[in-house]
Amino acid sequence: VNVKETGEILLVNYKDIKNLKVTTIPAERFLHDGGFDRSGRYFLVAANARHSIAIVDTKEDKLVGVIKSGGQTPHPGRGANFIHPKYGPVWATSHLGSETISFIGTDP
Repeated sequence: VNVKETGEILLVNYKDIKNLKVTTIPAERFLHDGGFDRSGRYFLVAANARHSIAIVDTKEDKLVGVIKSGGQTPHPGRGANFIHPKYGPVWATSHLGSETISFIGTDP
C-alpha cells in the first residue's frame, strides 16, 4: 500500500487474515503506482512528483534504493518486464507528457 504524500510503503502480509502483519518502509514522497519485477520479489514504485523510482525487496521487507527515473513524471501502471538482449531482465516505465522510457535492470 503506497501512502502517497508521506512517502511510506506499507507491506501487508495477509497470510493470517485475522493477524495481519504490516511493515512500514520509508521510501520517497508522492508515491503513485508500480509493479513487480519478473521474479515477483522486487516491487518498483514511481514517486512521480520526485521523478524517482523506489525499489522494495518484499522478501526482506526493506527499501533497496531510490533511483532517478531519467525523465519527468514516471507513470508505470504496473510497469513492463522483459529480457533485453544485452542487459538481461529489465523493468520499464513510460513518463507523462514525454517520449522518455526508463529501463531498470532487475537482476541483482
